[in-house]
Amino acid sequence: MNVFSKSSVILLIVAGFCILSAIYFPIWRIELDAPQYPEGLALLIYANKMGGDVEIINGLNHYIGMKTLHAEEFIEFTVLPYILGFFGLWSIVTGIYFKSKKSVLILLITFALFGILAMYDFWRWEYEYGHNLDPTAAIIVPGMAYQPPLIGFKQLLNFGAYSIPDTGGWLMLTGGICIAFVYLQVSGFVNRFRKNTTLPLLVWLLPLFFIFSCSNDGPQKISLHKDTCAFCKMNISEGHFAAQILTKKGRYYHFDDITCMSAFHLENPDKEVKSFFVHYYPGENELIPAESAFYIKGGNLKSPMAGNIAAFKTSDEAEKYRLDLSAERIDWLEILQ
Repeated sequence: MNVFSKSSVILLIVAGFCILSAIYFPIWRIELDAPQYPEGLALLIYANKMGGDVEIINGLNHYIGMKTLHAEEFIEFTVLPYILGFFGLWSIVTGIYFKSKKSVLILLITFALFGILAMYDFWRWEYEYGHNLDPTAAIIVPGMAYQPPLIGFKQLLNFGAYSIPDTGGWLMLTGGICIAFVYLQVSGFVNRFRKNTTLPLLVWLLPLFFIFSCSNDGPQKISLHKDTCAFCKMNISEGHFAAQILTKKGRYYHFDDITCMSAFHLENPDKEVKSFFVHYYPGENELIPAESAFYIKGGNLKSPMAGNIAAFKTSDEAEKYRLDLSAERIDWLEILQ
């Protein structure tokens, strides 16, 4: 038997207002970061317009042959507010008048299909935007495409592009979660586990688990002779002394010397660090967590930028190399100072 409780009505109304609110907030944002723009550039995508540093981005796109962005050229900005309004009102009306399992299921499936179609349309736009380049552009890099990531981080020449849902996008996701939870309620799934008080919490957290499990927390392989040190701008050719930073936004910064990483971190406090990685000195392109590594410095070590610091997995291994290279021990906190 279907149980359409008061909480189901409230959740559908909340879902409706979340979806309606998404009309007024940016749904998606693409951030661009480069040395010449230390504060970064942002493209904000609303339901009916684009915001942020659109004019600056258009100016940069002109040089590499990308199309300039104009809201009037996208039919999506005309129809999307109406679509969101429709789904928001549909959710509210379903909660107040059409209190049935079937009506909630139809709403859930339709909204999910809309979300899938919207993401595909966004990916298609990014693909065309990054691949259809003007052959007469001032700057042409053979074989290079400038498609931004659908979600996450991607390096595009000297620009780091970071793509993620903004306030409106999270509101839409919250609305979808509310609708899905109501369907679980009215279908009797939740009632079967009524004695399990942790179930509702797990249902709410499950989508967040999938979102964050898709993110990469580990180190990224450094391409020798191709990647450039983010601090000294030198080409990384000696991997045994290399290092890497992963920011909370998902961007990787590569360094040819551990001291370059330390200096970069001190000079850029706005770039919130999620993880530090250092090269395992005896390994081949093997990065390890910096906080748990053991270090030696000086002696016969010769690193690219004269930091002369090597990292190891164990204390005994570091001590063996210290004796062989006439070096001295140093810890992670000293390196960061």
